Amino acid sequence: MHEFLRSVWAEQRPPHPPSRARWDWALVGVLAVAAVLEGVLRRDLRSPVVSVVVTAGLLPALRWRRTRPLLVVGIAFGVCAVVPVLTGAEPELNTLVYLLLLPFSLFRWGSGREVVLGSLVLSAKLGSSLVLGTTSPADAVAGVVVLSTAATLGAALRFRAGARVRELDRVTLLERERLARDLHDTVAHHVSAMAIRAQAGLATSTSHPEAAADALRVIEAEASRALTEMRAMVRVLRRGEPVDLAPNPRVADLERLAGGSAPGPAVDVEIVGDVEDLPPVVGTAAYRLAQESVTNARRHARHASRIGVRVVVDERAVRLWVTDDGERPAPPTAARGHGLIGMAERAGLLGGTCEAGPNPDRGWTVAAVLPRTGGAA
Repeated sequence: MHEFLRSVWAEQRPPHPPSRARWDWALVGVLAVAAVLEGVLRRDLRSPVVSVVVTAGLLPALRWRRTRPLLVVGIAFGVCAVVPVLTGAEPELNTLVYLLLLPFSLFRWGSGREVVLGSLVLSAKLGSSLVLGTTSPADAVAGVVVLSTAATLGAALRFRAGARVRELDRVTLLERERLARDLHDTVAHHVSAMAIRAQAGLATSTSHPEAAADALRVIEAEASRALTEMRAMVRVLRRGEPVDLAPNPRVADLERLAGGSAPGPAVDVEIVGDVEDLPPVVGTAAYRLAQESVTNARRHARHASRIGVRVVVDERAVRLWVTDDGERPAPPTAARGHGLIGMAERAGLLGGTCEAGPNPDRGWTVAAVLPRTGGAA
């Protein structure tokens, strides 16, 4: 139990709370109008002025509930604890229900120690209301249930967001490992070429010195390319920078996907533009994205009659579309599959995008855009 409490206390805040200032101020404005109208229209209020002032005065706390959750919980529920001491009655407006957003935000965006301290503040508020007699035991129990529900919802969303981030990190790591394997294969190819050229140069160095010199020039070029790719591998593995790799498949090799030996619907490949001078990293990425998309279509598109692969190459980018006319049993689930996440990661490493979704009438489309420079500055 001690270890659990210590881990809760040491829990860090979730990163990057969303900034929604415009919506927050709009919410504050709507609730302020609602508080004033309720104070004017309700005739059963014992202290309508105090209730309206407290309800409206605490509204700006909603603006900072994500960035300073403990502070706004302390201020809001501290004020609500002091008001009964001064007036003898709790603030009575129903509009004050917006305070439930504060414990929700505390458990969603606060650190572990902020959650613990904020929970003590909430408990102190309920306890003071019981002691002063402004809240009955039954109402206090109901308040505990309502506050606990709001806090539990915030904690559940926090856990879900954390699990999503961890899953994306895992998929990212798997994709980087796959890229590293591509780089390794390419570097091994260059090293093998250097070894063969070196053997040939040694064998002909005495009788044909010019052949040995040619071999040295080839070895120098291969070594330079291998060094460049090794540096790229270090960048992508250590710092997650865009990688410049040059594995074997290229855009022109997409014609392989149209082969008739693979099971499933026929594949039509159309390539528009000049693909010969594309950087190898871009050509390989386009090939891998198309290959994965065709594999997914053959696996998941029921009753599909054709799969279309279209690549358009211009001066700025390579655009890829893979479309099928089949039926997907569960598009939302398929759209969140690890394969598509990995494809988006591969495109993102090059500064591009990859999106997938159902067509308006029937079928599924994967659309990717890769910068022609391969993410180079």
